[in-house]
Amino acid sequence: MAMSLAPLLLVFMLGLVSIPPTLAQDDSRFTKFLTQHYDARPTGRDDRYCERMMRRRELTRPCKAVNTFIHSTKDSIKAICGANGEPYRGNLRISKSPFQVTTCTHNGGSPAPHAGTELPRGPETIVVSCEDGLPVHFDESVVHL
Repeated sequence: MAMSLAPLLLVFMLGLVSIPPTLAQDDSRFTKFLTQHYDARPTGRDDRYCERMMRRRELTRPCKAVNTFIHSTKDSIKAICGANGEPYRGNLRISKSPFQVTTCTHNGGSPAPHAGTELPRGPETIVVSCEDGLPVHFDESVVHL
């Protein structure tokens, strides 16, 4: 019985070795996107939320001037690159459905990386760029509709 498993093990091991490097790279870019912009279940969205999240996600050195956290599921965010998104200005995609977000802005004037909170007035459409069906960049420059 052990002999019959050897060919299967060999096929499995060869499959692991042959994973395209671009797939691994895309996954790392998506992982970075999630680290910077994903917070499914925000807790304590008070005036200290941004400071806590920016520090926790190591986005304070260097400090990002603006960073937005999306409060939704990973699948909903990924869907912007497919059925829940439409082409928008070049390679960007705009969401068809609104998302709850928190935008954090640097207060400025201090070398310490303190961030303030700009809570949304309501759900907003968001704009991302996608590669291989995965969001890899949140476009902070686009005014939320």
